[in-house]
Amino acid sequence: MTSHASFHDLKNASVFITGGGSGIGAALTDGFLEQGAKVAFVGRSDASDFAAEMGEKHGVTPLFIQCDITYTAALQGAIRQSSDAHGPIQVLVNNAANDKRHNALEVDTEFWDWSLAVNLDAYFFACQAVIPGMQAAGGGAIVNFSSVSYMMGNAGYAAYTTSNSGITGMTRSLAREFGPDNIRINALAPGWVLTDKQKELWADPDSLAAHLEKQCLKEHLVEQDVVDATLFLSSKTSRMMTGQTIAVDGGVVTVSA
Repeated sequence: MTSHASFHDLKNASVFITGGGSGIGAALTDGFLEQGAKVAFVGRSDASDFAAEMGEKHGVTPLFIQCDITYTAALQGAIRQSSDAHGPIQVLVNNAANDKRHNALEVDTEFWDWSLAVNLDAYFFACQAVIPGMQAAGGGAIVNFSSVSYMMGNAGYAAYTTSNSGITGMTRSLAREFGPDNIRINALAPGWVLTDKQKELWADPDSLAAHLEKQCLKEHLVEQDVVDATLFLSSKTSRMMTGQTIAVDGGVVTVSA
């Protein structure tokens, strides 16, 4: 799939994406490059081949910086490297996450701290790192990925859903604090997007059918559905939207409320 719209103000925009080398993140990198943006992304695993593939497709190679986002100094160093290469970051997309399943009664402090470090702490410190540059430039946009999982009260990954709800609270507070600087901060909460990982681990026919029954729209979500919403929130097309949590889930939350 390709984007359904062109967002002209994203051309040449400096964009930084966490987890931009696989899954939804890879689709985001592809989508912003298609808009003509200058993209840098981080990931824990080597994504050099993917970056080269994107270079061949778009004629511009994204800047890939390998780092573990749970190390704040490394994450913020990658953000500085991106700014040096592409100019001050105008769009931050906090996408990286890990929804490892776990039994709440078996969680220890080490796992809890690790899960929140990936799924919440890195989001805050990435925001902290880009906001001064956005202030100096007169504005910017941040999209923090959450999930409808916490809205549905899903079991089996309490640390992950705790982080999801924390992201939406953080988003609202930061939007209020930095709105006077013309920095827009929104959260995007996808539903069940059928990435390769999801198909491999959990997308059996019975589960897919049961989930589709919950949706108002009777089609499974794909990566492009999330990309299009992210581009919209990143663009000045949504210039008066901030502090919001937008669910892209086919209507599951609507029928579950």
